[in-house]
Amino acid sequence: MDDLTNPHPSPESTSHPTPDPTIWPGPGESPPPWPRIDPYAPVATAPVERPRGRRTVALVLAGSLAAATIASAGTAAFVLGTRQDAAPGTANQTSSTATPSPISLAGLDGSSVVNVAKAASPAVVTITTVTGSGNGPFGSATGVGSGFIYDAGGWILTNYHVVEGDGTLTVTLNDGRELPGRVASTDEAHDLAVVKIDGSGFPTIPIGSSANLQVGQLVIAIGSPLGEFTDSVTTGILSATGRSVTVADQATRQRRTITNLLQTDAAINEGNSGGPLLDARGQVVGLNSATASGAQGIGFAIPIDAAASIMASAMTH
Repeated sequence: MDDLTNPHPSPESTSHPTPDPTIWPGPGESPPPWPRIDPYAPVATAPVERPRGRRTVALVLAGSLAAATIASAGTAAFVLGTRQDAAPGTANQTSSTATPSPISLAGLDGSSVVNVAKAASPAVVTITTVTGSGNGPFGSATGVGSGFIYDAGGWILTNYHVVEGDGTLTVTLNDGRELPGRVASTDEAHDLAVVKIDGSGFPTIPIGSSANLQVGQLVIAIGSPLGEFTDSVTTGILSATGRSVTVADQATRQRRTITNLLQTDAAINEGNSGGPLLDARGQVVGLNSATASGAQGIGFAIPIDAAASIMASAMTH
């Protein structure tokens, strides 16, 4: 032991053998007044401050999310990053002259959600895709997603990644009927597709507008999470608009960026893809498409206005 009464010990006296942590202090020995230093303890470092901005946000999300999957069982992709498309004051902001949407959480209660669910659920469908014959070395693959009927003649809007490939489509209606479906039109850039089933007089959901949506307003998602819990209804708020996500197909790993998405905290899970995102009036304002699986309450939907063109052109052609 060193002489602790000497305030200026000689250089030789400052060299101490590393104490054995299993016996230190020894029997009848009191710990010395200096703090014990564990030579094997990890060294603490100060956090590195990064400049804030769109690029920083994208890098942090890309590195911190283990995986964010497109919400469709068997037809998944990974969200690699996300960003806000435009800075404050640019075109993505609602103009001061635009008519604000009257839909908000104020004055709404559970009965509003009940009424929307009753009116919309009959038009929400489950889409099952089977690819491969089952006789080859890779067998067959099954994917499950959602969709909704927007025209009584059997026209259904869903996500492109739900029906991607040369698979066989089966559309299960709310009443339990199973009908064969075919892809009538696709828009891969916006992850949209229209599926047609034969028949008429099908229930439909009214189409709204995503132009004047306000952050904080009530939104309602309906779909078939996990491909099993059909007609599931979840609620939340519109968390943000103008989001962009970079996704990579689970099978091919090919990346693409989908822009101008709606962000919501309404629960969205695998199998919800293609299902409607509705406002408190029961009108479709978005198409549920992706969820960040490594986070809570971060889902993405395609604004319904982006689907207007493909919905109309599929029916005319």
